[in-house]
Amino acid sequence: MSEHHVVVDNLVKTYPGAATPSVDHVSFALPKGEMLALLGPSGCGKTTILRMIAGLIEPTSGAIQLNGREISQTPVHKRNMGMVFQAYALFPHMTVAGNVAFGLEMRGIPHSERGPKVQRALDMVKLGHLGDRRVTQLSGGQQQRCAIARSLVIEPELLLLDEPLSNLDAKLRDEMRDEIREIQSRTGVTAIFVTHDQDEALSMADRLAVMSAGKIEQIGTPREIFDAPANEFVAGFIGAGNFLSGRVTAPGEAEIEGLGPLRFEAPARIGSQVNLMVRPHRFKLAAPGPNAFTGQVDSLVYRGQILTLGISVGGKRLTADLHTHAGHLPAKGETVTLAVAPGDVTFLSEAAA
Repeated sequence: MSEHHVVVDNLVKTYPGAATPSVDHVSFALPKGEMLALLGPSGCGKTTILRMIAGLIEPTSGAIQLNGREISQTPVHKRNMGMVFQAYALFPHMTVAGNVAFGLEMRGIPHSERGPKVQRALDMVKLGHLGDRRVTQLSGGQQQRCAIARSLVIEPELLLLDEPLSNLDAKLRDEMRDEIREIQSRTGVTAIFVTHDQDEALSMADRLAVMSAGKIEQIGTPREIFDAPANEFVAGFIGAGNFLSGRVTAPGEAEIEGLGPLRFEAPARIGSQVNLMVRPHRFKLAAPGPNAFTGQVDSLVYRGQILTLGISVGGKRLTADLHTHAGHLPAKGETVTLAVAPGDVTFLSEAAA
């Protein structure tokens, strides 16, 4: 038996008439209790993967294992998975308790056992007092929790969530993000969720799989993905960045056109071309010196705790995020110097000159 709870091996989905596969030889594995985010732009194949795991779409090739069992050809209703859809898919003519009990009823659980199970599930998502209410009387966040309770009440081996927060307003989305993570951690259920929102993925998942054009570009912890992106696509998709290219002139130093020398901490051949990145929050206001660049502030965006500066330096535009409580804040038109530590410069790739 596999040491992993979920194993996806070389999964492919090619739709009839399509020139390229929607999902192109994707593989990953999850231990029990982990939450994985499938993250990527629209059309990258993330929802197709989720639906193949759920049994709603048949793979072209590849294997899916759950708790050591191959389930690629197993019918949906025998996979013992809970799924939370983007639009919740609640029954409007039923009560909250009736919606949650539906899966138990379909599984033939006796009526005498359904009540306590439903109540436990509703209590888990803080809806224990609303079991008799119609779902149409619930707020958006309450409907989301009802859908989660319906998925958890059957005690699934795997919980699947498809863009679970996309229908909520910003404040409620932040609250539900924390609640879903807390519920998943408390129950210990293994979970996979699909999102295009990097903040959701970074804050909710144990690991992220960043996708593009049907393939996984990188899989890792939120910190690994953010601080050590595997390539330019991942670096640009996760968070903002200042992307800089230059020629290596000395060990750990590249000449960036318009900026001058930039030190970094990665091996690279003298004379090669390197692609580097500096996250906006890595820049600090400083005096002129090594790894420091002086230019004029041409834009300011106030975001409450953060002030985002756009700075023209040597024909390039750098972006820096400064905490608004960090003393003097520059004004538009002011000349400032930004510095970055060599260890905060991310090395992305190298090519021959």
